[in-house]
Amino acid sequence: MITFRRYGEHHINSLSQLQFIEPNEDEESSSYSLRATQDIVDSGNPPSKPQPVPVAQNITTPLQNNINRKLNGFLNLRTPLIGGGSMTTPTKASNTSTGTANDGTSKDSANKSISMTDMYLDSNDPSENVGQIHFSLEYDFQNTTLILKVLQGKELPAKDLSGTSDPYVRVTLLPDKKHRLETKIKRRTLNPRWNETFYFEGFPIQKLQSRVLHLHVFDYDRFSRDDSIGEVFLPLCQVDFAGKQSFWKALKPPAKDKCGELLSSLCYHPSNSILTLTLIKARNLKAKDINGKSDPYVKVWLQFGDKRVEKRKTPIFTCTLNPVFNESFSFNVPWEKIRECSLDVMVMDFDNIGRNELIGRILLAGKNGSGASETKHWQDMISKPKQTVVQWHRLKPE
Repeated sequence: MITFRRYGEHHINSLSQLQFIEPNEDEESSSYSLRATQDIVDSGNPPSKPQPVPVAQNITTPLQNNINRKLNGFLNLRTPLIGGGSMTTPTKASNTSTGTANDGTSKDSANKSISMTDMYLDSNDPSENVGQIHFSLEYDFQNTTLILKVLQGKELPAKDLSGTSDPYVRVTLLPDKKHRLETKIKRRTLNPRWNETFYFEGFPIQKLQSRVLHLHVFDYDRFSRDDSIGEVFLPLCQVDFAGKQSFWKALKPPAKDKCGELLSSLCYHPSNSILTLTLIKARNLKAKDINGKSDPYVKVWLQFGDKRVEKRKTPIFTCTLNPVFNESFSFNVPWEKIRECSLDVMVMDFDNIGRNELIGRILLAGKNGSGASETKHWQDMISKPKQTVVQWHRLKPE
């Protein structure tokens, strides 16, 4: 049974019973309960450091030794620990009188954790800026409890016509998607402060290594479906639970909105008024055909304001989601108009029978580009005449 406890301004307790959560099949007989505690902060500015979670832990020397043995047995993975000093190397778990798992169990747990890590590892791929989220993680070894504190968000995009959002955070421990918790909604802000604490009880450290923390920020909408703002995945097998860890993580657009990425270059020669766009390659394009592939090509329009002036196209590349185009297009654009024009770049899927479908697009422009990276790319081209500026761009669905 989940108990949600909320403390109001005058510390009046309000308790409401939520549904009973059955343990997962892989949880054996361990109990799986979640408690969410919200800390209401009335001060004007957020503290420079996150407030400590009020959990008393008087760890004696034998308990500390037991904790160290657990860490040595279950955290020796091939992935670096976040918050730890160095990367650990896999070692054989020792059988001690404290009752750590045997070699087989430890190996299975490690393999499962590594596979989850491969799925959700942060990459250095460019991403649309959808804000950041600040949270902390701590593990109570004595009570086998994971303590998550969702602190604040920063520079979230506006989803409402008022130029603000009503953000809240949905919390899940993957691969379990059924049971989830949510923070309070913060009204009309792009820099929310939630300061809410969640307790995941009954999680031995070895089971925690196979989980991935998923934080998904949404914009609440009273009359329609809530809009997704961004999400972050953190494999817990990478977190050093020897102490409390604090994180600032960049939010990423949801996977279902991802159309792929395009590598392109821009170059402008003021002397002869030639603007050159080179489409180098694309990666991870969205599949549009039933065979799980696409037949991509790129269509480019030169625009002055809203008026389309000139169109170019690449050849079609069949059955691929990672085409290499290596196509250059040159346009005659006078220097006095270079800041007014734009390039509408559309990656299309060719269809022999029906209509060609849009996979994703970007608008390269100095003023109203389709994103911050597109605008910056154009401005870098202008500030570096005769130089080729190369940049990855995330394709937008429309």
